[in-house]
Amino acid sequence: MFNLNKERDFNVHPFIVIWEVTRACALKCLHCRAEAQYEADPYQLSFEEGKHLIDQIAEMDNPLFVFTGGDPLMRPDLFELAKYSIEEKGLPVSMTPSATPKVTRNAILKAKEVGLSRWAFSLDGSCAEIHDHFRGTRGSFDRTMKGIEYLKEAGIPIQVNTTISKYNLHDLEAIAEKVKEMGAVLWSTFFLVPTGRGMQKDMVSAEEHEEVMKWLYQVQQRMPYGVKTTEAPHYRRVYLQERKRLGEEEILKRPDILGRAPQPVNDGDGFVFISHTGAVYPSGFLPIACGNIREQSLADIYQNSPVMKDLRDKSKLKGKCGVCEFKNICGGSRSRAYAVTGDYLESDPYCAYIPKALRV
Repeated sequence: MFNLNKERDFNVHPFIVIWEVTRACALKCLHCRAEAQYEADPYQLSFEEGKHLIDQIAEMDNPLFVFTGGDPLMRPDLFELAKYSIEEKGLPVSMTPSATPKVTRNAILKAKEVGLSRWAFSLDGSCAEIHDHFRGTRGSFDRTMKGIEYLKEAGIPIQVNTTISKYNLHDLEAIAEKVKEMGAVLWSTFFLVPTGRGMQKDMVSAEEHEEVMKWLYQVQQRMPYGVKTTEAPHYRRVYLQERKRLGEEEILKRPDILGRAPQPVNDGDGFVFISHTGAVYPSGFLPIACGNIREQSLADIYQNSPVMKDLRDKSKLKGKCGVCEFKNICGGSRSRAYAVTGDYLESDPYCAYIPKALRV
């Protein structure tokens, strides 16, 4: 079974595995990593291939396992796959479906029946105007709110995902309050990476990244839910700096435990992503295929891919990331470095921090 507090050797086993079970989705989100489509790809992994993948994931020391998409609910055998993962393999399974008419009370009761650890909804605005614009679909906000009520009724822990961009930077305080109202256990903030439909012009600046992370530290102190970041590993640095600056000994304990690694996780370093057709990537935001589970085992790809090994070797980092005193706890977003510079080992261009080695 999954042990949150156990240190893992990320050269051997990942902390979290994300499987894009389908690329089909009814929404048209502005930032969509997957560039989702309305119909399922005929080459997506079959049910039997999915079970074989789940077997391999369980063999990698039972990491956290997330079904994503597209919209996972567009896959008819989703709950069968979830049941196999949980009951047969003992994996802790979460899901990130889209807020569409498929989010019914019956679907959520099925999720509870199979033992889903968590259900994550995306909320990119505190009101319909902001959220629906970002999601490219009218009514998405209202469906999200309805889905949250279904989750509360079923007693399934709620995670809220928010992609931070220029579209909602002004609305973050209101979103944080909305997450509290929802009774969520975790607010997972995603810092936009310009890949898929995401555009560099939509990103907040390096200075704004820094200010948002300092603000998130305060949110983590005063809100009843946990806060985590994706594609913002420099939040670990900001967290330590703010704690030291404010003289705070220890972060307040939060009800959330699932999803918190006891050691730093980064793209390809404790994290692995499998596409709908079986291609394996360091993350969903770093589009360099390292192999395919139809041809190799997941463990072989994760452990031996040259790209994955590069990403786990912090001595190979370039530019200011390479000389930064925080590189072993941060390492910068490898996805953002690749998206902006074309080199996954270059410095994260949206980090405002100047390492001590470069100060005059």
